[in-house]
Order: sequence, then C-alpha cells, then structure tokens
Amino acid sequence: KYLNKIKEEDEACRAALQSGNIFLYHKLAPLLRRTDSGIYQLPALQTKEEILEKLGEDKEMVKESILINCTEQNEAQFSFDVGTRTSRHVIHYFMEHTELCRGTFVDLRKAFFLLRGSEAPLVARGQALLRWHQTNGFCSSTGQPTQRNQSGSQRVCHSSGITYYPKMSPVVIVLVSDGKRCLLGRQSTFPRGMYSALAGFCDIGETMEEALRREIAEEVGLEVESIQYSGSQHWPFPQSSFMVACHATVNPNETHVSVDKVELEDARWFSLEEVQEALTIKAPPRNNKGEPTVFWVPPSYAIANRLIQEWANLQHLKSYLN
Repeated sequence: KYLNKIKEEDEACRAALQSGNIFLYHKLAPLLRRTDSGIYQLPALQTKEEILEKLGEDKEMVKESILINCTEQNEAQFSFDVGTRTSRHVIHYFMEHTELCRGTFVDLRKAFFLLRGSEAPLVARGQALLRWHQTNGFCSSTGQPTQRNQSGSQRVCHSSGITYYPKMSPVVIVLVSDGKRCLLGRQSTFPRGMYSALAGFCDIGETMEEALRREIAEEVGLEVESIQYSGSQHWPFPQSSFMVACHATVNPNETHVSVDKVELEDARWFSLEEVQEALTIKAPPRNNKGEPTVFWVPPSYAIANRLIQEWANLQHLKSYLN
C-alpha cells in the first residue's frame, strides 16, 4: 500500500525521497562498490549525504530521481543518472571522485553478473526506468514534450491527453528435453563456454505457446510436443525484456538439431552429468590459453539457471523412482 501511495501521489513521493535511498548511475551505468572481501555491492546514498551536497546549484536535479521500489521497512528506493541532466562540471566531479561515492560506475552487462541476491534485479529495474524516461520525452502522436509524475511511473502529453507507461518486451525462454538430455544453445555474444536455454521475442498477436513452438522450430528445427510453465523474470538485455520461462519436450526419436546460424552460434544436447558439473560453477571460469573451453551455464539469479536446475532435479527424481 505504501509503495502504491508514493507511486501515485506526488507529495508523498517527494517526502519519501527526502529519507529514501538513491542509487547513482552515469549514462545508465550503475555505481558499484567492491568490498574488502572482493564482493560487489550496490551502494545506497541519501539526499543529505556529502556526495549529493556537492551538486551545489544542481542539487535540485536529485528531485528527478525515479522511484524503483521500497523495502519491507518502507524505505523508498530511487535511481538517478548524473550523466544526463546535470552540468558538465558536476559530471566531471562525479567521474573524478567516485571514491566519495564509495565505488565506480560499471556497465550493466558486467554489473549484472557481479552483483548477488536481490541487488541484480534492483539495479536492472533502475536502469530500465531511467532509459525509458530518456527515450520517451515526446508524444508519438503530437510530437509535443511529455511530462512525468514525481515517481516516474508515467508520462503524460498534455496536448493530446495520452498517458504513457513503461513497457517491457515479452520473451519466451525454454529448456527443451528429450527425456534424458536437455538442449542448450549459445549466441556469439555470450561469454566463452556459456550455454543457456533458448529464447526469442513474442511476435504481435502470438500466444506464449505459439511463440515458443515457432522459436524452437526456427532456431533448432525441432517440433515441440508438450509445454509446461515454470516462472517469469525481468531481464535488462537487450532492453527491458519480460522473460516467460517454460519447459518443453520433444519426441526422443526426432532429436536432430538444425542450428540457425543467424540466431545461434551453436546448440547441442547435454547429459545430466554435464549439466550437474556446469551447475557447480558459480563464477565465469578462466579459460587459459590452449586449454579446452569450460562449459558453464548462466548464474543462479538468471531464470535460465532455474530452468536447468529444475530439469536436473527432475532427472534425479526419475532415477530414484526407477
């Protein structure tokens, strides 16, 4: 109820900002702090902290922070990009004195794999909302500027009366199995050795099931027999995707893989033993020159990892029952 209140009521949101936490970004790259133990964290600043006082005349810009969420203790959480609206000398100040911020600005593609627990989706949500505001400043109908509410949950074109809300692109992600093996693929942009569940964007007018069957047929040339829903997740790549995760089965007698090289670099079947070993790898492995590339899967907070873990657990259960 509190989150909805500060999301919808401007005055309540302004009051929450005075005592809430602010996560800083620079051109959509979040500020991270590396602890003495080598773990990366998302440092939270408050409006009255020294580093924000350095904004001087630009301090009022902090009021343009975007509401992300609030904690169970009703502490509001905001994101603010110092690289877009503040003056050049302030931007230079932040970049030269990031130690005062207790960290450094890190590209999200790297930051997302450095953070742990709830911080990874939090920093992704903050960036997604900042990007949406930066790219939706004008009405697509009239071309007139749009105005945001205090929390940043919407933008309104007062000329046309149209209200715009942040959007995500629906993506289906699926782990295909033939009963004994699972199918994983990799794109050329993936880190070396990493394979993941197959995924693709839903076309307009498609159901989730239709998109899943089409993507599997297009990318690996297989025909899906059954589908089971698993869960969902916001994913920040390429830009604010909504991942709908499923398991799918194919006929064990029709498992020949025909890889679409435009979509994928490779796709192949993996045994339970291979998957189990990959799941034990908790960080990107170091592939030394001349050594075979190590097979690994996305980290635990990625829903692809959840699908792979669920499949492995099911194989264990089957073997136990047999």
